[in-house]
Amino acid sequence: MTTAPEGTYAKADGVTYHYLDMGSGPDTIFLHGGGPGCTGWSDFGPVAPLFAADRRCLLVDILQYGRSEKCRITGPMWDFHAAKTVALMDELGVAEADFICNSWGGTIALNLAARYPERVRSLVVTGSMPVFYGPLAPLPEGGRRGRNARDVYYGGEGPTREKMRELITRLEWYDGAQLPEETLDLRYEQSLDPEERALAAMSDSPRGDWQDLTHELGRIQAPTLFMWGREDAFLTPDYPMMLARMVPRGNLHVMDQVSHHLQEEQPERYHAVVAGFLASIAPSSTEAR
Repeated sequence: MTTAPEGTYAKADGVTYHYLDMGSGPDTIFLHGGGPGCTGWSDFGPVAPLFAADRRCLLVDILQYGRSEKCRITGPMWDFHAAKTVALMDELGVAEADFICNSWGGTIALNLAARYPERVRSLVVTGSMPVFYGPLAPLPEGGRRGRNARDVYYGGEGPTREKMRELITRLEWYDGAQLPEETLDLRYEQSLDPEERALAAMSDSPRGDWQDLTHELGRIQAPTLFMWGREDAFLTPDYPMMLARMVPRGNLHVMDQVSHHLQEEQPERYHAVVAGFLASIAPSSTEAR
């Protein structure tokens, strides 16, 4: 993966987003995960050029990440992110988009699809955790694993390159030996951003109030594909099967020998499945909405 392109900034409803704009065709928004140092490019750089061959790909740095604004969030967190993402779409002239998302970004997109159905043509969601209750919901230790990993990474002697390698290879990649040094460098260098470190050090939560989206999932009208790694370190494939049944037009594809960031570990395989899903959506299915 090459060095991140320079990108563009946009002001949307009082906050500043940074994003990359690649290719042409149907508008497709990529929202990355919530690990330390994650950005739109770090999470989707290996696969975005494949999609950009016939799509307009907008790789967004989520608020509090990358080069987007490190604003503090109050109130329900997923509602905040969904509303601001819609404001960004308005600013960019995007009436409706396909969303391709990882982890944290996927939960944002699911809530956006429930609350603003006219803005979402389809959803592809990987490794997200929108539901905390029910027999297949994550155990408490699973639900805390990401936050604990963040605390460990920023705690003690602070971020180091080897701590970032350990975090990625333990929680995000199935085969850590295949982790490119360029990806490691991107994540580590971004994690040193002074504003990101300041957010991580705050004793009170600057990320907003956690929301469970159990009741929102049934309102999602868009065709939705849950793409899951069979070896996901956070949640086994039983969990996305539950999510796929909760979303009226939910589908599930489980990929072997990948973990939480399958779009990086196996970009060609990931693209083949997702591109097939997007191609299978008949125009009338969105026009009817």
